[in-house]
Order: sequence, then C-alpha cells, then structure tokens
Amino acid sequence: MSIEHPKKLTDVEIGNGDERKQQSGENLSPSSSVVEKDESGDEKEKLITPATARPSQTKPDQKKQDDAFAGAIIFACSLYCFCSVSMVIVNKSLASSYNHLIEGDLNLLLVVFQAFVAVIAVEICKKLKWVEYPGFDFKTARQWAPVNIMFCGMLFTGMASLQHNSVPMVTVFKNITNIVISIGDLFFFGSRVEILVIVAFGIMLGGAVSAAWNDVHVTSQGVFWMCMNCFCTAGYVLYMKFATKNVKLSKFGMVFYNNILCMIFLLPVTIINGEMVTFINTDKIHTMDYFLKNTFAGFVGFFLNFASLNCVSHTGPTTYAILGSLNKIPIAVLGYFIFDSTITPDTWFFIGVSMCGGFLYSYAKILAGRKASPSQSTEGDCNAD
Repeated sequence: MSIEHPKKLTDVEIGNGDERKQQSGENLSPSSSVVEKDESGDEKEKLITPATARPSQTKPDQKKQDDAFAGAIIFACSLYCFCSVSMVIVNKSLASSYNHLIEGDLNLLLVVFQAFVAVIAVEICKKLKWVEYPGFDFKTARQWAPVNIMFCGMLFTGMASLQHNSVPMVTVFKNITNIVISIGDLFFFGSRVEILVIVAFGIMLGGAVSAAWNDVHVTSQGVFWMCMNCFCTAGYVLYMKFATKNVKLSKFGMVFYNNILCMIFLLPVTIINGEMVTFINTDKIHTMDYFLKNTFAGFVGFFLNFASLNCVSHTGPTTYAILGSLNKIPIAVLGYFIFDSTITPDTWFFIGVSMCGGFLYSYAKILAGRKASPSQSTEGDCNAD
C-alpha cells in the first residue's frame, strides 16, 4: 500500500519501539522505518524520507500558480472597469433621453428599480441551478446591512456635495477619499503601502487640485458634505472588503443581499422625497422604451454588483478605489464621442495626470507582486494592497 501523505496515517509504528504516534513528514528522520496497516489488516514496512514524505512544489507548478493568480486579478479588475463604465454610459443615455420630460429627478427610484431587476436576475440564475446561495436569512442580512447603509449614505452625501460644490472640487475630495481608503486598508487589514503608491496618490491628487484651481469655491456646508461623502465612501469600500472575507456567502449570494437590502432601505426614501409621486404623475415616461432601457440598466447593474465584489475580494479596497477614479478617463472620452460632451483643457490635463498616476500605481503593484508568492498574500492584491 503506497502512502500519499504522512498526515493521513492513522496507525503508524516508528522504528522498533512499541509506541504508536501520528506523525507528519517533517518530523521523520531521513531514514525512518514506517510500519502501516492496510485495509485488510496486514502490516507492511516502507522507508520514508523527507523528500518522499512531503514532495516539494516544482518551479513549473509555482509558475502556473503565479500565472493563474495574476490572471484572476487582471480579469477581476477588467470586468469591474468594463461594467462600471458601461453602467455610467447606460444611465447617461437614460438621463439624456428622458430628463427633459421629468420635473425634478428620479435618481434614487432608478437605483431601486435596477436593484429589483438585479434580484430577479440572480433568482432566475438560482432557479436554473446556475448559481447556489441560501435563502433570505435575517442574521445574514444584519451582517451585510452596513454595506448598504454606507452605500445609501454615499449616494445622499454625494448628491449634497454636488449641490454645494463645483464638480472639480468634488473630484479633489474623491482623490482624498482614495488616500483615506488606503489608510483604512493599512489599519484594518494590515496591507502594505509602498512608496510608489504614495507617489501615485500624490500625482493624482495634484492633478485634481490643478484642474480645479480656477474653480475653487468652498463653503462650510460644502466641506461638511464632502467630508461626510469621504467617510461614507471609505466605510462602504472597507466594510465591503470585510464582508466578502467574513460573511459566509457566495458572490451571487452577496449580490442577492446587496440588492434586496438596497430596495428595502431606498424605497421608503423615494416615497418621502416625492420621486415615486413624480414618476406616477409623469405619463410621458410610461413607455415600453423607458421600461426596457431601465431593465437593461438593471442587468448591467447585476453584473456590476458581481464585478465589484469580485474585484474587492481579489485585490483590495485601495485598488478598487483607484480603479473607480481611473474609470473617469474612458467615461470622459466616450462621453465626448457618444454624447458630444465638452472636454475642457483642464479636463484633458486631469486625464493625462490621472493616467500617469494610474500607470505608476500599476507599476508599484507589479513590483510588489514579484517580491512575494500568492500563497503568502493575506489580501490577494499582489501581496501588497
């Protein structure tokens, strides 16, 4: 009978003594004599050495593991970027087509509707047995609820920030938020922050400040709401990382809870702030075209939910935040070609500086990834996030 792994021995006699022990390969001497009972009860003797007891991982195997690990990270980041940009473009298309027909806005109601579509989509996948996750449970919902509370806070404070500040000033604070997230990542998850990463943050923040220099208008209310938005955004990203590691759910289970709790929290708000009444009273948007476009946006949101959770779990809060900032580059360029949006020289300057910061951040992560193997990583972000 061959021994596949010494830890699986249940009845072993070492040497000529009578004492029986359960031993692992590293505790055996270079020429230990091992007597083992097979299933029929017969005893057979085999010579075990450390090399045969614990086969070492070969370099080709390690390289395959490294390549698979890097591939998973690249796929997670690419999927998140694609879904995030697609979601913004779809919502921009909806806004440009129907906002002139609506007195006010339906921002939160659209989030609720898209969350409803995402819940339907993930439930259909479960019924077809494409994915598996447990049914709704209040204990699990309580564990996941802080993610949605922070998300709702991020929405509210973001809207308030735009009401009291210019867009360039909000962009500056978004870059400060990335630094806050990185500090939280270090404090709560023990992630390392390399010097090049700090330099990349400085470049991106400097570019945002330079772009906003001619449009600096700050009020006490504006600063308050931007600080609150910074806090809510950082809390949302950091707790999402904690939840993906500690809440025992599959990614699709997380998508289910994320969207159903979003509906529970935001639907009453749409009734209180009048968005539901505005929608009911606006007959011009009660069309099949509006319904189908919002349904499509809901499906994009479903994939974006999965991509966000997958990106945070494979990388980390800092990388997730940086990707969110860099997504503004393709959004600005696509908006220029699709919606004839104007790109000012300041915006072009900000895009160029952001790209430099993003490239430097990526380079820092690649260098960090070369210094350690994936098996030693605690964060999964090239062992450095």
